[in-house]
Amino acid sequence: MTTSFGAATTSAALKDAKLQIPNFHGLRPAAASSLPRNALPLPSSTRSLVITRAVSTPVQPETTTVKRSKVEIFKEQSNFIRYPLNEDMLTDAPNIGEAATQLIKFHGSYQQYNREERGSRSYSFMIRTKNPCGKVSNQLYLTMDDLADQFGIGTLRLTTRQTFQLHGVLKKDLKTVMGTIIRNMGSTLGACGDLNRNVLAPAAPLVRKDYLLAQETAENIAALLSPQSGFYYDIWVDGEKILSSEPPEVVQARNDNSHGTNFPDSPEPIYGTQFLPRKFKIAVTVPTDNSVDILTNDIGVVVVTDEAGEPQGYNIYVGGGMGRTHRVETTFPRLAEPLGYVPKEDILYAVKAIVVTQRENGRRDDRRYSRMKYLISSWGIEKFRSVVEQYYGKKFEPFRVLPEWEFKSYLGWHEQGDGKLFYGLHVDNGRIGGKMKKTLREVIEKYNLNVRITPNQNIILTDVRSSWKRPITTTLAQAGLLQPRFVDPLNITAMACPAFPLCPLAITEAERGIPDILKRIRAVFDKVGLRYSESVVVRITGCPNGCARPYMAELGLVGDGPNSYQIWLGGNKKQTSLARSFMDKVKLHDLEKVLEPLLYYWKQRRQSKESFGDFTNRMGFDKLKEHVEKWEGPVVAPSRHNLKLFADKETYDAMDELAKLQNKSAHQLAMEIIRNYVASNQNGKGE
Repeated sequence: MTTSFGAATTSAALKDAKLQIPNFHGLRPAAASSLPRNALPLPSSTRSLVITRAVSTPVQPETTTVKRSKVEIFKEQSNFIRYPLNEDMLTDAPNIGEAATQLIKFHGSYQQYNREERGSRSYSFMIRTKNPCGKVSNQLYLTMDDLADQFGIGTLRLTTRQTFQLHGVLKKDLKTVMGTIIRNMGSTLGACGDLNRNVLAPAAPLVRKDYLLAQETAENIAALLSPQSGFYYDIWVDGEKILSSEPPEVVQARNDNSHGTNFPDSPEPIYGTQFLPRKFKIAVTVPTDNSVDILTNDIGVVVVTDEAGEPQGYNIYVGGGMGRTHRVETTFPRLAEPLGYVPKEDILYAVKAIVVTQRENGRRDDRRYSRMKYLISSWGIEKFRSVVEQYYGKKFEPFRVLPEWEFKSYLGWHEQGDGKLFYGLHVDNGRIGGKMKKTLREVIEKYNLNVRITPNQNIILTDVRSSWKRPITTTLAQAGLLQPRFVDPLNITAMACPAFPLCPLAITEAERGIPDILKRIRAVFDKVGLRYSESVVVRITGCPNGCARPYMAELGLVGDGPNSYQIWLGGNKKQTSLARSFMDKVKLHDLEKVLEPLLYYWKQRRQSKESFGDFTNRMGFDKLKEHVEKWEGPVVAPSRHNLKLFADKETYDAMDELAKLQNKSAHQLAMEIIRNYVASNQNGKGE
């Protein structure tokens, strides 16, 4: 049976998950409707083909049975992500069915329930916005703030992909909330689901050619890969046409089918009926600025400028991704690698070619292996580049040399470059609520400010006049939004996913647990003699999916059981090194038993200015584990007086038994007793 997953599908395909697919040679244009842009020649055996076809999985040379996941069937039968969501939304039930639960993700929402409640499930929906570059207008911010109070749980959450998440929305209120967002300069379309997600870019509103181009490029890529079939507006605003203009270069790139990238007769020219095999993530930035975790994305785009600072083109990375599955070693986090360089005018065509390569060849049978990182790992970068070039129509130029990356938080006050200021505010775990939420709204409303959300779950107030600086700083500080010098350095770079109680994938705590965990890490810092100004990048997730990017952390905690974490070490502050699994099943109450020896060892053995992550990589995990296993507490500095604490083994053994009751070593307890004794006698003498 011959089939196409483009505009036309057979009725049999709608009923059967297994399709017989013939030999496949890639997409081909349906007609020579547009001239090739410096086209590479197609193989002679396929030049005569005029039928556009796409398949869900790579096919073997001979006809084969291709297994597809259940989600692929839901997509195919959905009339472009409408059915049965449109019908389920009309029922009085508090929840929607299995197929609709998958489809509503494309609309920017997840169905959830409170996992801590016993008895019948209490369903609600999380709504995620889509904000390229993290840009949020004044109108949209105030709207989201209102919706959180009226229909949510009274808080807004800033995400690691520069968007809002609104939790606790009931099904009966979904249409009202979605419609309100749409009519107030917002959107949730494609914030979740098997398509391009929110496109990241540096949140700093710097008036510089490279930053402005990075943000413009991110917005253009977001527009290029936005669904076109109208399903979103049909369901949430009854098909109302929301006026928006697109740059002509975006429209031209989307419609161009010179190299067989499109489904020419489909309402979804790039996605077809099947969309992508899995989620797809893109980030755009400028050299040195790794505020976007560029190497964790499916595509990373870097603006390249000449010596005068004039943008010339883009370097492109491909193949990053964080998600994995516990105890399945064939799943793994992966850093993106260089693909090549393209001139400025070609970036949309290059991105589209990469997306189409993943659409045509990414696995659709097992969703654990459907991200593009697995395709590139399987093929190798050379084969992947070769296939992308067929859809791009050109050879990629050599990757341009880039300076070293550095993480930039943009917290505190900064000049924008146009006479105005911006103010970066640290928000613990991105959760805005209570007095902080009320005060932040008052400031944004009073001064009519636009805002930006950062990839580190923080918020930036933009276009601030210098005369407003003092009153804004004072007002926000009173609500707990402090200048960065007053925030614990550990908190500045820490991130956690929401996890319990609403995330269906959570195995243990993350957001609710991280405040106490950071306090405990700070206590260990103090105990082993590390300075307050010193820090490590800590990221915590409640499951291995990696939403808070823990595999890039110097110290990553990944939930692997109730009150239990897998510990990952070896990331760095620049976000350019992948952490590795160090220890499994570490119980929450045992964290100090692992962290104390590691941090003490770092303090004692590190090289000049060596970060914790770099130190763990240099020392090697075997040596670190040996140190953890033999740990008896911080070693007392060698005494110039050659004093011995214990004169005999019996005294040591007795002290050791007492010390274990307090989770201390014999030496620690003995020193505490001696210090207390000396101090009490000195106090008595002074009286």
